[in-house]
Amino acid sequence: MSIASALPWPRFSPRPAHDNRDMTTMTHPQLSIVIPVYNEEAGLPALFARLYPALDALQVSYEVIFVNDGSRDQSAALLRTQWEARPDVTRVVLFNANYGQHTAIIAGFERCRGGRIVTLDADLQNPPEEIGMLLRAMDAGHDYVGGVRRTREDSWWRRVASRAMNRLRERLTHIVMTDQGCMLRAYSREIVAAIAASREVSTYIPALAYTYAHNPTEVEVAHAERAAGESKYSFYELIRLNFDLVTGFSLVPLQIGSMFGMLVSALALASYVIVIAYRLYHVEDWHDALAVFWDRDILAFFLIGMLLFGVGLLGEYVGRIYQQVRERPRYTVRAVLEAVERPASSVERSAPIATGVSAERNDV
Repeated sequence: MSIASALPWPRFSPRPAHDNRDMTTMTHPQLSIVIPVYNEEAGLPALFARLYPALDALQVSYEVIFVNDGSRDQSAALLRTQWEARPDVTRVVLFNANYGQHTAIIAGFERCRGGRIVTLDADLQNPPEEIGMLLRAMDAGHDYVGGVRRTREDSWWRRVASRAMNRLRERLTHIVMTDQGCMLRAYSREIVAAIAASREVSTYIPALAYTYAHNPTEVEVAHAERAAGESKYSFYELIRLNFDLVTGFSLVPLQIGSMFGMLVSALALASYVIVIAYRLYHVEDWHDALAVFWDRDILAFFLIGMLLFGVGLLGEYVGRIYQQVRERPRYTVRAVLEAVERPASSVERSAPIATGVSAERNDV
């Protein structure tokens, strides 16, 4: 039995009566919106109510790609309902498990068809009405536009941690992003193609896009409190995300570890020489002189700490290599809900095209 036939969704449903959109336009829309979704059932109705009117107001052809990242609530059912309501501009990718926000975005990148691509979180903290501002910046010749939250509606510790990590990341990787936590960003087709072609298992999309961009820029965007639900990033996950960002785009941590090791070795040697010289100066007989040449505590205090730090850092890089060389699929798709074009004969050219469900597995 195919995956599509096992799903509780209809195989085909007619296009809405109000839909007179040219299917050729939808095959090659001007704009693609990619939205990762994870346990957002409380906020999805509000997102639908604001997103589609905002996109319609732009007067451009568009598609919206929702990627359900293994949600355990009713998010998938709500996405199916929205697809049935607007199959002309809506596509839904359903993961079989939770693979992470950035993996979900890559899945959307691999399937988007627009000339320009905008990423947006499903929590409405970045208003969809701001998408037009990013597109105007691209009209000015920029190929990558990052959003900078004008005022942040986050807890104080998130704001402090974000500023600290921004400074550290910029010094280590030389990637300039004023607000790395804002996912309201616009990408050119070429940059998205390059990101989708990269086979890195663990990456940070905004930083990766910066390395491919020819003329990047940033614009200020509004920021609001979550419409519903709670943040999916715990403090530990934020640390892991930033650790991946630093180790994925720079060798500086390894170089710092090497320099730190050399510095500690020099300090340990200097301390050892000073202590030995002091004890020899105050020695009373040759038996004591032989004993002073061994001071285990001084060497252990410096060197063990250095070794633990270096091994842990090296292990992080080795772990990334291990993940990469296994060449496992980054994600597995359970099903895809999208419009299906049926080949029409010369007699049926003007007949409406039905919508349906296509399924994919283990092809990424």
